[in-house]
Amino acid sequence: MQTTELPDAGGHFGQHGGVFVAETLVSALQTLRDEYLRARSDATFMAEFRHELKHFVGRPSPIFHAKRWSEHLGGAQIYLKREDLNHTGAHKINNTVGQALLARRMGKRRVIAETGAGQHGVASATVAARFGMECVVYMGAEDIARQSPNVYRMKLLGATVKAVHSGSKTLKDALNEAMRDWVTNVESTFYILGTAAGPHPYPMLVRDFQAIIGEECLWQMPELAGRQPDVVVACVGGGSNAIGIFYPYLQHESVRLIGVEAGGEGVLSGRHAAPLTANAPTGILHGFRSYLMQDADGQVLATHSVSAGLDYPGVGPEHAWLKDTGRAEYVAIDDDEALRAFHDLCRYEGIIPALESSHALAQAAKMAPGMDRDVILLVNLSGRGDKDINTVAAISGITL
Repeated sequence: MQTTELPDAGGHFGQHGGVFVAETLVSALQTLRDEYLRARSDATFMAEFRHELKHFVGRPSPIFHAKRWSEHLGGAQIYLKREDLNHTGAHKINNTVGQALLARRMGKRRVIAETGAGQHGVASATVAARFGMECVVYMGAEDIARQSPNVYRMKLLGATVKAVHSGSKTLKDALNEAMRDWVTNVESTFYILGTAAGPHPYPMLVRDFQAIIGEECLWQMPELAGRQPDVVVACVGGGSNAIGIFYPYLQHESVRLIGVEAGGEGVLSGRHAAPLTANAPTGILHGFRSYLMQDADGQVLATHSVSAGLDYPGVGPEHAWLKDTGRAEYVAIDDDEALRAFHDLCRYEGIIPALESSHALAQAAKMAPGMDRDVILLVNLSGRGDKDINTVAAISGITL
């Protein structure tokens, strides 16, 4: 497992990150950090993690050359890292396997999670069933309505799904409720946080578990294309799939890294979920400091995205640091652009992508025509779109 000098001992990536939580959780987070640092140096723990990724998740996930779509667009060649082919249909399972193994190592038999698009909830319910744990998933009522297939999958797997009716009834509010549960039940419960955000050590450990994505790309791309990509593109909400593919490429300075946020109805409209692109100020939310959509009084603003998994007002602290240092670039793709890319990939390549991943696909589609044919764009196809067909159908005026 690759490591860097960041975060520092306090969990900071430059000015971002840290620990801003109730006193009740400080000791629990310190214990989690210490246990994780021991675990990642424990050959037995890491061997079991890799074994589960291979035999339960189905890794390595392949890389696919989207030839027909590339030819249609003209210009650069688009390759897809197929995280949609993982067990449960997304990258989320990489992290939940790692955290479930940590929970078992720490003697915790109850796990909780938050979810937006439902994929992290499904992945958490899946590993809880795999390891015989009780599982409770918090999900905003708005997201439950637009992600009903995943809600049923969680219940089939034995999880209790708790609807959150406060605030905007989306991912931010689900995370609030999960944190409240953890404060109340900290002695018996392990919180499987779904993205590379939250208080230290979560941004670090989620990144490390998801780094398997980029680690595989480093050997797969030379095998398939003869060299590393020129550009790596991934969607960014909290940022776990993006940091997973970016992290192993940080030292490859010739490779551009582009994170794609949810532009919603347009960044200028205010109805979006793109704090980095909108140059949002720093703020504190869910136990960490980062760029955060907020008003002049510091109140968190409502967000909007056609994709439930990107509908979040903040962003993981490592992404904020990568923006500050200029190592990664961040752009926004609006709902309509994401939907076009969704349909294009279906029709040109026979792959139904998640709406979250469709934002990254749309950025590649925007860039490719202006590039030479020998340029390689590698897109992290972070999940499959089965969960989104009701949303897409409704937008298209189709009754299922």
